[in-house]
Amino acid sequence: MAEFNPYRTIVRPILTERSTVQKEKFNQYVFEVAIDATKGDVRRALQEIFKVKVERVRTLNVRGKFRRFGRYAGVRPNWKKAVVTIKAGQKIDLVEQA
Repeated sequence: MAEFNPYRTIVRPILTERSTVQKEKFNQYVFEVAIDATKGDVRRALQEIFKVKVERVRTLNVRGKFRRFGRYAGVRPNWKKAVVTIKAGQKIDLVEQA
C-alpha cells in the first residue's frame, strides 16, 4: 500500500457563504477531499497539516452536474466533500494575509 500523503487527501477548502457561516457559528470547515478518502484519512490529514484537534468528520459524495457548452453537452466530475468540526478555541486560517 502507498504511503499516506495528507496533501493528496485534502484537495481544497470550500469557501462559500454557507461555509463561512458554519465556520463562525459551529467551528466547522468544509473541504473538497479525494474521492477515495475515508473519514479517518481526512481527520489524520487535517491534524497533520493544520495541527488542530478534529472532533467530527462528515463526508458526502457530490454528483457532477450536467452542463451544456453551446451545442455540446457534458457532465462535471463527481467529487467528495467533508464537513469537519474542530475543537472549540482552535481555528484554521484558510485565507492567508498577503
